[in-house]
Amino acid sequence: MIKGLLKKDLYNLSSYKSSLIIIILFCGIAIIGTEAINIAPIVICSIVGMISLSTFSYDELSKSNRYILTFPTNRKELVKEKYILAIGATILGGIFGLLLTIIVVNVMNYIRLENIINLDFESLIITTIGGMWGISLIQAIQIPSIYKWGAEKGRIQMFVLLFVIIAVVLGLGYLMMKVNFNINIEMIENFMNKYGIILLVLLMITTYFISYKIAYKIYKNKEE
Repeated sequence: MIKGLLKKDLYNLSSYKSSLIIIILFCGIAIIGTEAINIAPIVICSIVGMISLSTFSYDELSKSNRYILTFPTNRKELVKEKYILAIGATILGGIFGLLLTIIVVNVMNYIRLENIINLDFESLIITTIGGMWGISLIQAIQIPSIYKWGAEKGRIQMFVLLFVIIAVVLGLGYLMMKVNFNINIEMIENFMNKYGIILLVLLMITTYFISYKIAYKIYKNKEE
């Protein structure tokens, strides 16, 4: 049944093909114009990851879940399919953005021999996975919010929560500056170079797992 649900959502998302092509062109031009080689994986991953959540709006408008639940399926499968779609979109966006960056940079280096861009693959991969974790965090907040308050109100609740998180982080940063708390940047860079990829992947898995448990608990007790 999950396979059928994925087909339904992918069919609904097919209308975004033109938007994705424009985004890819924009990222390619941005890399060529600014040599900001880390922008493509993050932007494409973010856009593709967020587009995957638009399926909630389709379901809400058509009230498709009421119809789907009359078939031999259950709410756990409905929630699980949304997370499979979100995770798949995030991974696909990250990989595609990474490949686009590598291709564009190599083409630029071939054309502009006098201005070679040295591509740090390790740094690019860490940046890509960092962007993937960032979008996974947004998805992890938004999906339970949508199940709780609906597609429109869920987005508002998500932005409020993100604002609170950013305010707390900035507040902690301000306090650390006030008390002259010194951070060893070199030590952090060395740690991220050694364990950054593993740490970010583990954070993504944990984030999605906790979010899935919360979303299923909300939807299980919700009247459709």
